[in-house]
Amino acid sequence: MTGTAKPIGQTSGNALIELFGREKTIIGVVHLAPLPGAPRYSGDDIELVYQRGLDDARSYLAGGCDAVIIENHGDIPFSKPDDIGPETSAYMAVVSDRIRRELGRPIGINVLANAAIPALAIASAAGAGFVRVNQWANAYVANEGFIEGEAARAMRYRSRLRAGGIRIFADAHVKHGAHAIVADRPVEEQVKDIVFFDADVVIATGQRTGHAADLGYIGMIKRASGLPTLVGSGVTPDNVNDILSVADGVIVASSLKYDGVWWNAVDPQRVTKFVAGIRR
Repeated sequence: MTGTAKPIGQTSGNALIELFGREKTIIGVVHLAPLPGAPRYSGDDIELVYQRGLDDARSYLAGGCDAVIIENHGDIPFSKPDDIGPETSAYMAVVSDRIRRELGRPIGINVLANAAIPALAIASAAGAGFVRVNQWANAYVANEGFIEGEAARAMRYRSRLRAGGIRIFADAHVKHGAHAIVADRPVEEQVKDIVFFDADVVIATGQRTGHAADLGYIGMIKRASGLPTLVGSGVTPDNVNDILSVADGVIVASSLKYDGVWWNAVDPQRVTKFVAGIRR
């Protein structure tokens, strides 16, 4: 037998630089309107849903954001991963492909709640560069109930798709949940579990959508992971430069919407002003 066995641990570089060409990355969130199959879908022409997603993505990127992440955020109440119908993946793949083709910029996928395998399928079909997974390792209790880490299933599925280039952006101690199941272990140790299970980027959040994470907390997660670290909630024009003094980038939505409300359309003027005020 000849050759050298591959190392067990990760050997990849900085995913933010490789995907976006820079650290201090600004990613806007496209909150899709309710999709067919979701309780709030009204039966409107699906082309209106696609156009709304495309318009929001266009506003983010024209205003200076580096990328967008596409979420089925209108599909409230969110289902657990195994209860999400195939129609969600189908519609999300179509709109994601349209956004990537028209705008020619990196896109990511997040299927709520915690549906890593559908997200990878959509990403593979639409040419996305990354997926976001809110609970990658361990488990927690969320609005949807008991949610288990998806790393083992998702990494095997990614391998079957031959889609190793799709990067994993994993939340640490994610918002909208109680982590009492693993509360006997420090957050730093839970963050290291994410790294051990081959995430490429770690995401720090506050307690809920629109809630800012403490700078000391962000710094702790970055030090514990040793990975590029994004902040995924509560980012505003007033705090973004403080956050970027600690983190490597932000995922932002609510503060860039009309009236600062997450379910409204993206306000192009807010995006332009937000990006112009960032010191990178």
